[in-house]
Amino acid sequence: MKPWNETSSAQATLPGDADSALLIGRVWVPGPGGGPTLVTVREGQLFDIGDLAPTMSMLLDRPDAAAAVRAAPGGALGSLADWLADTAAFGPDATRRHLLAPNDLQVVKAAGVTFAASMVERVIEEQARGDAGHADAVRRQVVAAVGDDLSAIRPGSPEATRLKSVLLAQGLWSQYLEVGIGPDAEVFTKAAPLSSVGTGVQVGLHPGSTWNNPEPEVVLVVDPRGQVVGATLGNDVNLRDFEGRSALLLGKAKDNNGACAIGPFIRLFDAQFGIDDVRSAVVSLRVDGEDDGFVLEGASSMAQISRDPLELVGHAMGPHHQYPDGILLFCGTMFAPIADRDAAGAGFTHHVGDRVVIHSERLGTLVNRVGRSDAIPPWTFGIGALMRSLAGRGLLASLDAALHDGA
Repeated sequence: MKPWNETSSAQATLPGDADSALLIGRVWVPGPGGGPTLVTVREGQLFDIGDLAPTMSMLLDRPDAAAAVRAAPGGALGSLADWLADTAAFGPDATRRHLLAPNDLQVVKAAGVTFAASMVERVIEEQARGDAGHADAVRRQVVAAVGDDLSAIRPGSPEATRLKSVLLAQGLWSQYLEVGIGPDAEVFTKAAPLSSVGTGVQVGLHPGSTWNNPEPEVVLVVDPRGQVVGATLGNDVNLRDFEGRSALLLGKAKDNNGACAIGPFIRLFDAQFGIDDVRSAVVSLRVDGEDDGFVLEGASSMAQISRDPLELVGHAMGPHHQYPDGILLFCGTMFAPIADRDAAGAGFTHHVGDRVVIHSERLGTLVNRVGRSDAIPPWTFGIGALMRSLAGRGLLASLDAALHDGA
């Protein structure tokens, strides 16, 4: 098993074409006058670009965001390697510098059941009622009825409608098939603004879960006008037992302390990288068990997604629903791990201490350790704390005046 710091090296963290990549993120600068600060990455060094905007959402609201970042001189903050080492060693300690998730005030949304392979696994979760021990038998039954490759079915198409009729007649229609091949995509709220964690820190599992998994995904960065302006990587930490028991437990299955990891950086669209590169991205996953040496590997190809990424954005945001601070949108995953870990037929579930490595060649590498959501550092820095921090640094003069008037 690779040492934690080896996978967290600057070279491994950055995209393969880092020299031409326009990367932006957020870091925590400790001490008086410190707090969350916007950065860009140049030649392995971090540069403060907080003068462009006080928050990431405000920077991405600028129609010239990419050009402004490229032109910003920025103040040198040190090497990415040193920041990664401190983040891995000390975690989200406000007294020490560390990397943050690159998003802040944007709502984090997620599209579900967008790949045929994971769609079949969701049907299995539902039929097994969240019991991992029954999953193998249910899997054989479901695959025998619907097959394990529905990728040729276009959601909302006449072929999908005919398949729905056949499955209804057999009593096998599922809510997951409805959103997987029906006309309406599943889009849910994954995480609140400022609750995401970045690379190098722990992700959280609900303490009541005994069947869970990582979900490696491409995450679209969408500005307030609904335009996709960049992309990053994410781990949509998922509780298979909770969601399998009832779809009404989706919120508990998806939104827990540390259950949304995003990073390492946002790659802005420019002449070197755009939506077509997202459409062809391959996202790989590796899980290394700290206590048992278990290794799980897999990959998810965006070329096999059932709905185009821009179509997913249209389901999440538009005339029917506005997001004035923008959104980040998880695109879904085709990877649903079924390799047995603890018992035959029980499939995969996390152990505390697992190292999860999510990589895509042009987006870099997101690395996290697995902990329990009630044992990892709690989320304490919300919108109010951010506004106080920005005002205290003179970055929001009007808010600063309002706070002093209220005192």
